[in-house]
Amino acid sequence: MKPLTDDEIAEALHDLPGWRVVGDELTAAYTVDRDKVPPFYTAVAAAEDEADHHARVTVLYGTVAFAVNTHSLGGAITSKDTALARRITGLAAEYGAVPGG
Repeated sequence: MKPLTDDEIAEALHDLPGWRVVGDELTAAYTVDRDKVPPFYTAVAAAEDEADHHARVTVLYGTVAFAVNTHSLGGAITSKDTALARRITGLAAEYGAVPGG
């Protein structure tokens, strides 16, 4: 595994609505009904465990924010990060979470 180039990251972001690069992380925030926050996070946690790759997650009321990078490569953004972002994006849609929280 190697860090993605800026061009590779930009290409990946075309398919990841609401995701952007902040510093050395891919980040996104979603607005979701508060009663759906726990099951949404539980689904994301299961996906993280399956991928053996984990996001930093912040929950504040009805907003769930994610930040991902690959610690084993010094905090670089890799294909593991874009794959997890895609999975989170899909789960967000399933739980009615809207990008831009």
